[in-house]
Amino acid sequence: MTSLQPIKRGKLRIYLGKKYYRMKRYAQWYTGDKKYALKKESSRLPNIIFTHNTLLLRQLKDVDMWLQHNKIKNLAIAIKQLNTIVIKPGETFSYWRLIGNTTKRKGYVDGMILHYGKVTTGVGGGLCQLSNLIYWMTLHTPLTVTERYRHSYDVFPDSKRSQPFGSGATCAFNYLDLQIKNETNQSYQLIVYLTHTHLVGEWRAEYPKTRTYEVYEKEHSITAEYWGGYVRQNTIYRKVYNIEKELIDDEFIAENRAIMMYEPFLEDKQSTGTK
Repeated sequence: MTSLQPIKRGKLRIYLGKKYYRMKRYAQWYTGDKKYALKKESSRLPNIIFTHNTLLLRQLKDVDMWLQHNKIKNLAIAIKQLNTIVIKPGETFSYWRLIGNTTKRKGYVDGMILHYGKVTTGVGGGLCQLSNLIYWMTLHTPLTVTERYRHSYDVFPDSKRSQPFGSGATCAFNYLDLQIKNETNQSYQLIVYLTHTHLVGEWRAEYPKTRTYEVYEKEHSITAEYWGGYVRQNTIYRKVYNIEKELIDDEFIAENRAIMMYEPFLEDKQSTGTK
C-alpha cells in the first residue's frame, strides 16, 4: 500500500482539473445509459426503513459560528431538491444531478469548505453534512451505493462521535458525487428536513423492512508516516440480520485512509496530564 501524504497542486492545475472532471460528469449524466431518479411524490411511502438525524450547530475548533448558521441556509435550499424523491427499481440517485450547482443566484451563501485539509469558505459550503447523512442511512437499507468518495483528511478530533470514523461521504459539485442504485423490486423514497436543531432524514419504502443492519469498523489504526504526519485508517463492515434477528451476512463496505490535521491521541494526553 502506497504512503498517503499531503498533495501540493498549483491553482491553475486545480482550476483546470475541476473544469475537466465537471465536463466529464455532465457527459456521464446526459449521454450514459443510467436511468436517474428525477421524480418526486408528494405522498410519502408508508414504511420507514431507516431514519437518522445530525446536529446542525457544532462548535468546531477555529471555525466561526456564522459559517454554521450559513450552512443551515444552504441545507434548507438543497433539501428542497431532494425531499420526497422516489427511486424506482433500476434507477440511480445522483446527489449533484438533483441539487445542481450551488450558486448565489439560487440563494446559496458562503459556508465552510474543506480544501486539501484546510478550512476555507465557499458558496454553498456545508452540504457534506447532507451527503454524510444520506450515505449513513443508505448503509442501513438494501439500496446499493455505486459511487462514494471518502474524506482524504481527518480535520477535527472526535467529539461525541456516534458513528465509526470514515462513515461519511464527501461531496464537491459535481465530480465528487454520491450515487445510489435501487437494485430491489420496490420503490424507495428519500425524506429530508430541518428542525430547529437537527438535520433529519428517512428512507421509506412500499413494503416493511425484512433486513436490519449493524455498521461497524475493523482494523482502526493511527500510523506515523515518514514525512512527519499521521494517517488514520480503518475498514467499514456491516452485519445483516433477517426478520428473526439472525445474522445472515457480514459485508465489507469500504476502506478509509485520511491524513490527520490534528495531533493524535490528544484527548488521551489531556486526560493523563501529559504535555
